[in-house]
Amino acid sequence: MDKKALAEIGDLLIYSHTDIAVNMALAIALGIIISLVYRYTHKGLSYSQSFVLTLVFVSVIVSAVMMIIGNSLARAFALVGALSIIRFRTVVKDTKDTAYVFFALAAGMASGTSNYFIAGIMTAAISALAVVLHHLNFGALYKSEFILRFQYDRDQGDEGYLEKLSKFSKRSNLLHVEPSGDGRFVTVTYDIILKPDVKTEAFSSEVAKVAGVSEVTLIASKSDVDF
Repeated sequence: MDKKALAEIGDLLIYSHTDIAVNMALAIALGIIISLVYRYTHKGLSYSQSFVLTLVFVSVIVSAVMMIIGNSLARAFALVGALSIIRFRTVVKDTKDTAYVFFALAAGMASGTSNYFIAGIMTAAISALAVVLHHLNFGALYKSEFILRFQYDRDQGDEGYLEKLSKFSKRSNLLHVEPSGDGRFVTVTYDIILKPDVKTEAFSSEVAKVAGVSEVTLIASKSDVDF
């Protein structure tokens, strides 16, 4: 048997059956942990069960790919060529989701190359960091504020809503004013902090009672604001 054949056999025997089973099991476990951390720390309305499942699949698939490639440079280039025909057109709604995809990718790579210590420490460290930042609400611009939006009829009202804002809120800042084409109606947006004893339902009802005010909307803005 020539040296080339022996080298090819050596590449195939990099991972034993036990190694393959352990690596795949670890990838599944880490993928599930990552998906649970993502679900626990998720904020907003863009939650997707399919994305959670994708995190598990990515970890397992990448682990298998790393074992398939092994030490073979030819297989690595062949895999790149095969994957180049696949185009992913799914738009990631939350930029943090991209980080979790890379998280699952790294976990799969570590598992597939039998770097168990790196896989375990990395997953534990990043998961703990994600949970801590979630509880600290790190990076949030607004912690206890609301976005108030309503339509105002200049012909019927006398800006009585300003009195309501002063009465029920600790602070209010005008963010946006959008007049209608005829200039009669104005869409007004305020950033407000309600007083501790004021309920959101009562506040929105009081604002809606003001002459000339209609279409009152109160939006919680604890982490992200888009108006």
